[in-house]
Amino acid sequence: MSSSLPTQPRNARLPALLVALALCFAAPLAHADSLTDIQKLMKAGNYPQALEKTDAYIAGKPKDAQGRFMKGLILTEMNRPADAIAVFTKLTEDYPELPEPYNNLAVLYAQQKQYDKARTALEMAIRTHPAYAIAYENLGDVYAKLASQAYDKALQLDSGNAAAQGKLSLIRDLISTGTRPGSKPAAVAAKPAEPVKVAAAEPAKPAAATVTPVVAAAVAAKPIDKPAEKPAEPAKVAEKPVDKPAAPAKPTTDSASVDAEVVNVLQGWAAAWSRKDVKAYLAHYAPDFQTPNSMPRKAWETERQQRIEKPGKIQVSVDDIKISVAGDKATVKFRQVYKSASLNSNAGKTLVLIRVGGKWLIQQERVG
Repeated sequence: MSSSLPTQPRNARLPALLVALALCFAAPLAHADSLTDIQKLMKAGNYPQALEKTDAYIAGKPKDAQGRFMKGLILTEMNRPADAIAVFTKLTEDYPELPEPYNNLAVLYAQQKQYDKARTALEMAIRTHPAYAIAYENLGDVYAKLASQAYDKALQLDSGNAAAQGKLSLIRDLISTGTRPGSKPAAVAAKPAEPVKVAAAEPAKPAAATVTPVVAAAVAAKPIDKPAEKPAEPAKVAEKPVDKPAAPAKPTTDSASVDAEVVNVLQGWAAAWSRKDVKAYLAHYAPDFQTPNSMPRKAWETERQQRIEKPGKIQVSVDDIKISVAGDKATVKFRQVYKSASLNSNAGKTLVLIRVGGKWLIQQERVG
C-alpha cells in the first residue's frame, strides 16, 4: 500500500526552477492512520500541529523515512529552510539510494540563491536515479540561473558586449516562458502517480506521488543494424518452376502473441532482478539502450551489479501492464512494486522494447 504526501510547499517555488517536492514510501498498515492524520493537517495548513504529530510519530519510529520526509515538507511550509535542509540532508545520508531528498535540497538551496549547491544536489539525484526526469529539468533551470549570473557579470565588466546581452535576453526569455502565470499546479491524484512538476505562479495543491527504485541506464555500445525493408524473394527452382514461390518466414505479428512475448520478457526481467541474477538482468537490455549523461556501458553495468548485489533480499513485481506495439517496437506501461530491506515503493514505469534478432530487448526505461 502507498500513502499520499503533499508534493509542493508554497515557499519552495521559485522562478526558473520547476520543483517537485514529492515522495511516497510504502507504509505498513499499522502506521497508515498516523500518517494520514498528519497529511490532513498539512492539507488544512495546520503546520504547527502537523509538526507536533510528526515529531511524536518519528520518536516512536526514528528510522521511518516517510515520517522524516514529511517533517522536511512541513518545515519548508513553515518557512524554516535551515531546519528543512538539515532534515533532507540527514535523509540523503541515511538513504543515499533515494533521489527525492536531493531534489528537495536543491529547491531549498535555489530559494536561497545558492545555485552551486543546488546543482550539486541535483547531480547527486541523477547519479542515484539516472532516469529521474524532474531532476534533469530542475538542473536545466539551475544552469539557466547560473548562466544568467555569468552573463550579468560579463556585462558588468564589458557593458558593450552585444553577444553577452543577446544571450542574457535569451536566458531571461527561457526563464519567463518556463514559469508563466498561466501554468497550473497539479490537483490531488486519485491514485499514486509519478512526481509532479509544479509551476511557480499559483499556490500549490497537494498531490499524490510515489518514490521509485533506482532505474538503471546504459549507453549504446554500437548501433543496431536496420532490418531489411522487405524479405528477399525465395530462389526459383530451375528444374520445376512453380506458379507462386512460398513466402519467406515472418516474425510473429499476431497482436495477442506479441503481447504475450513482451509480457514474458517483462516478467523475466523482474524475476532476474528479484533473484539478483545480474547476468540475466543485464541481458534484457539492448546494445543501444539510452542512458543519460552518456555513461559508458561497462561503468553502468558495474554500478547496476553493485546495487543489485547489496546485502538483503530484493522483490520486484509488475502489474497493470499496458502494451502498445508498432512494428518492431513495443511500449510497455506498468506499475512496478519494489521491496528491499531499506525501501518499499510502488511506481508507474514505462519501458520501450525493440525486437533484435527475434528477441525483445529494453531500449528505453523511464518513470511514469
